[in-house]
Amino acid sequence: MKSVKEVKRKEYYIFSPFLRIFHWIMVAMILVLFFTGLIITKPMNVSTTEPFFSITSIDLVRDIHFVAAFIFCASFILRIYGFIINKGDRLFPRVWEGHFYSETVEVALHYMLLKSHHASFLRNPLARMSYAALYVLVAIEILTGFAMYYMTNPSGTGGMLFGWVNVILGSEMMTHIVHHYVAWFIILFAIGHFYMVIRAEFMEGESEVSSMFSGKKVLAHVPKDANELD
Repeated sequence: MKSVKEVKRKEYYIFSPFLRIFHWIMVAMILVLFFTGLIITKPMNVSTTEPFFSITSIDLVRDIHFVAAFIFCASFILRIYGFIINKGDRLFPRVWEGHFYSETVEVALHYMLLKSHHASFLRNPLARMSYAALYVLVAIEILTGFAMYYMTNPSGTGGMLFGWVNVILGSEMMTHIVHHYVAWFIILFAIGHFYMVIRAEFMEGESEVSSMFSGKKVLAHVPKDANELD
């Protein structure tokens, strides 16, 4: 008769309510922004869809896009507040530590099914790098989005705050192009993120999905970055 090996797990409180609440709001707003943005970029042919789809409908889609953008920005700012008050929200890449790079390669090989396991982390180095890249993409989207939004009144406060974006990129059209393609990069990130989170939750038991509801991770091994919560 085979013996059953007991696996002891330890609970780590990582993610603050600010990160968890506004994470899900931002997820919802990204989806709304992406799909309304697609319609705005290439609206349906009005002549073939009347009376179901019209210029008025396009205006409504734009309004939804703008409202979602402001909600997203507000959520992002409040998430930054969570970063300030909670150590678990600060798990950014530690690029100044030499072992960070070898650990990133190790995790990448594991996700590509070329390595059977990787060391235990609260947030693995590959995830840290991907989130840092996501924040850069988000910043680009916010800047280019507001640069386009305030072009209706370039002499106003908003136009003066964001007008420099059009100047740096060369034209408002280039701002549109950058905004459009960065949105696709964010969606590609979301797809990769979904794969890695589901894999970690159900194949490795790292409670990735549940941690974004409870704020806690339950791990069988002491994570290498546990000291960052001290």
